[in-house]
Amino acid sequence: MSLGKVIRKYRKLKNLTQEEMAGKLGVTAPAVNKWENENSFPDITLLAPIARLLDISLDTLLSFRKDLTMVEINDITHEADLKLKEKTYDEALKWAKKKLEQYPNCEQLILNIAVIFDAQRIVQKVPNESDYDEYLCSLYAQVLNSSDESMRIRAADSLVGFYIRKKQYDKAEKYLEYFSVQNPERKRKQAQIYAETERIPEAYKAYEELLFSDYQRVSMALHGIYMLALQSNDMKKVHQIVAKQEEMARCFEMGKYYEVSCRLEMATLEKDTTTVLAVMEDMLSSVEQIGDFKKSSLYEHMEFREIQKEFLAELKENLKNGFRDEETYGFLLKPPN
Repeated sequence: MSLGKVIRKYRKLKNLTQEEMAGKLGVTAPAVNKWENENSFPDITLLAPIARLLDISLDTLLSFRKDLTMVEINDITHEADLKLKEKTYDEALKWAKKKLEQYPNCEQLILNIAVIFDAQRIVQKVPNESDYDEYLCSLYAQVLNSSDESMRIRAADSLVGFYIRKKQYDKAEKYLEYFSVQNPERKRKQAQIYAETERIPEAYKAYEELLFSDYQRVSMALHGIYMLALQSNDMKKVHQIVAKQEEMARCFEMGKYYEVSCRLEMATLEKDTTTVLAVMEDMLSSVEQIGDFKKSSLYEHMEFREIQKEFLAELKENLKNGFRDEETYGFLLKPPN
């Protein structure tokens, strides 16, 4: 709220006329009228007396708050978007700069303004658009120092995209360092940079590593949903998830062992003798091919450690021992009714 509006609001709450307020402050009624209509501002020496007279703090009088609320941030962002539609790009940006000068520490607002004005240059032809590069990049750079990791990553992501568009790939790679090594977006953007700089083998490898890690990540997510479905005794969903696990192993060319093994627990819980025996047989027969995904063209640029024969033999023996557990698989020994 502007200073003039604050004065008017609290003057009325105190049941003071403009004349009464002017008399108490030693100014004229027209002066108070000008303040409230925002035609002029009180002398700085009058700020404290005005605040005392209206029984408010100087922060309230000056509408000072350390942080804006998300509602206020969204309102300003929406207004900036409207300015871009109603005015020239340069006029709208000048308006936005003044807003940011009022709230220089509001990282969310800074980032929002940077993003919408940067995006506008992509979707619509802006005259002399490169003239705004330095300012918009400076906004992103401010947010890179945020204590909020998600804010830092969004700012870095925007800078990576900006420098890729400018074909300044060294700078783009520099801002990838703000992403954690575990963040798949870092790998994806690095692959994009490799491709655009004609480092084709490196691009293939990065995309393949991303694909392989995505299989593992999605597998764990599906398993989590599977466990929840079991907990809820929702067997229809259990069957759906197991089918998805099998389908995904096939799609990612992980090999027969991964395709069939996901059915074992479900079939065991349901005491489906035919399916359990078939899955056991398929698992045992495909142990030696458990690393066949390394032969897939999907991962031909990746390097995998060789699976030792001793490990495979031990795995097969462990499976056999597990399948002999009567508590779990004793129902297989019972004659059919």
